[in-house]
Amino acid sequence: MKEKELKLILPLVSEYAAEAGKRIVEIYHTGFDVLQKSDKTPVTNADIAADSFLCEVLSKLTPDIPILSEESESAVNEVRRSWETYWLVDPLDGTKHFLKGKEDFTVNIALMEKSEPVLGVIYMPARQKLYCACKGSGAYKQAKGGAKKEIKTRLQDSSKPPLVLTSYGAPGATMQNFLNRLVNYEMNQIGSSIKSCMVAEGSADIYPCFSTTAEWDIAAAQCIVEEAGGTVVDINFTKLRYNKKDSLINPKLLVIGDSQYEWSSYF
Repeated sequence: MKEKELKLILPLVSEYAAEAGKRIVEIYHTGFDVLQKSDKTPVTNADIAADSFLCEVLSKLTPDIPILSEESESAVNEVRRSWETYWLVDPLDGTKHFLKGKEDFTVNIALMEKSEPVLGVIYMPARQKLYCACKGSGAYKQAKGGAKKEIKTRLQDSSKPPLVLTSYGAPGATMQNFLNRLVNYEMNQIGSSIKSCMVAEGSADIYPCFSTTAEWDIAAAQCIVEEAGGTVVDINFTKLRYNKKDSLINPKLLVIGDSQYEWSSYF
């Protein structure tokens, strides 16, 4: 899809994400049902409602483009790997935080072409914040009632300790080794793809993601971070590629604000 076409559909996809978020918040405040998926992870009727809505509107927007969603994954590996262009959706990223009454959950939508994201939208329903980008057009943030503002990652200031974002809980061995090498740092624990958005807007320096994540967890964020000036790579500092293997599980990865900084020296 050409840059002009991406720019035309980005506002529509942003509206869809916000509407899905509205439906999630309604369920969040009125009570929700919890089920268990085959992989033993929880799913709520909020996940399912958002997924149903997004699959419906995206199918109408682009009838010829298939959709791969966390809650409606159905394409067999051989079929989906033949897709050159497809939507990659996480209708409710951060279900565990949603269940605990935290506000750290998002709606993630990415358009994928040739194994990389070319459009990304992340909406934070509880905070009513939107982050969006499409390839070649920059990255933007919009708060409730405000205008869209372009965002940029920040350069690493060697005179200040880097702000490292992590998920909740005690750091695992890989994370602790990284932090030990940094020595001097600040750390903040946040849920879902909000961490990547903070890197994209320049309010944090790095999000090392060493826990298990799937491709729909990071695709939209990668587009936004890269258009803001950052990068998303595995721990060998190779750019992520999507839909290239049987598993949709990501490798350990790094969401980096200053792509020129020598983060590799800490690994």
